[in-house]
Amino acid sequence: MLRGFARHGAGALVEAVTEIAAAAPFRNMVTPGGFRMSVAMTNCGRAGWVTDRKGYRYELVDPMTRRAWPPIPRSFRDLAAGGADAAGFAGFEPDACLINRYEPGTRLSLHRDENERDLTAPIVSVSLGLPAVFLFGGDSRGDRPRRIALESGDVVVWGGPDRLVYHGVAPLAEGNDPLTGQCRINLTFRKAL
Repeated sequence: MLRGFARHGAGALVEAVTEIAAAAPFRNMVTPGGFRMSVAMTNCGRAGWVTDRKGYRYELVDPMTRRAWPPIPRSFRDLAAGGADAAGFAGFEPDACLINRYEPGTRLSLHRDENERDLTAPIVSVSLGLPAVFLFGGDSRGDRPRRIALESGDVVVWGGPDRLVYHGVAPLAEGNDPLTGQCRINLTFRKAL
């Protein structure tokens, strides 16, 4: 847990998200079971994480726009590499960044990030905007998760033996943040390919 690690450059990060979303709009994806996800998502990088009736996977092309995902901005890469290094994972070079937009009431149920080809690389997660409660569980979905309060600018990094733990986000509380308004933005960096 790197408290405030991204606070200094948070405004520029949110501006970059706006530019990315102009090229690859946020959307509420559908799970293989047919459920509409409450969290709106988009991606940048060589590959983007998607879900639909066909399953969870990474795609080189945005299925909505039929174009390559926008590249990961240099500021994003530097932040992800710096956060990983500070947490003991030197040399991290993400090729995918999933961008989640949470609005009040939305949540992300417990899940594992297991669609990446390189499971030795860490996950780097950056919180921007409204505060949230991160749920960090165990090796089984039934393990009781720890509840970790996150503020704008906080970065969470996990890998090694904890790389495949179940994690999620509790329902987002109402609020208004000067940076993001009535939402929370989360950047999740991964080595997918």
